[in-house]
Amino acid sequence: MRIQPNTFLAILGVGAASFFAGTGGANAQEEPTRISLKSGETVELRTVYFIRNCRSILKETPIIEVLEGPEELTLTIKPGMVVPRNENCSNPVAGGTVVATANEVKAHKESRLTYRVKYKTSEGERQNARVYLVSLFP
Repeated sequence: MRIQPNTFLAILGVGAASFFAGTGGANAQEEPTRISLKSGETVELRTVYFIRNCRSILKETPIIEVLEGPEELTLTIKPGMVVPRNENCSNPVAGGTVVATANEVKAHKESRLTYRVKYKTSEGERQNARVYLVSLFP
């Protein structure tokens, strides 16, 4: 029995679509970034800014709000000029850096950290959130 070329291409197309649809769902749910801190350590997590055409539209320094996380961990935003390289911009703009500090850790702890950053911009209020897996050590 011979398969017509058009039928073969249709079967191949359906198979490829099924394969890529199955793998696409796995990529949509990325594994959160993992960070590890010892008692008293500080780490910079990421830069925060809000731009249009490589110019800041922030009215004030963004605010950080911890939604879920260990009480030994403190998050702050260190205001400053940052370079938005993810947006292919080369000049610094107003923004800041998210900084995590592990206070006194009495025992090893694994936890999920969820926070959101709120921005007041010339276009209105905006926000975004991030999730990290955190390992704390004494």
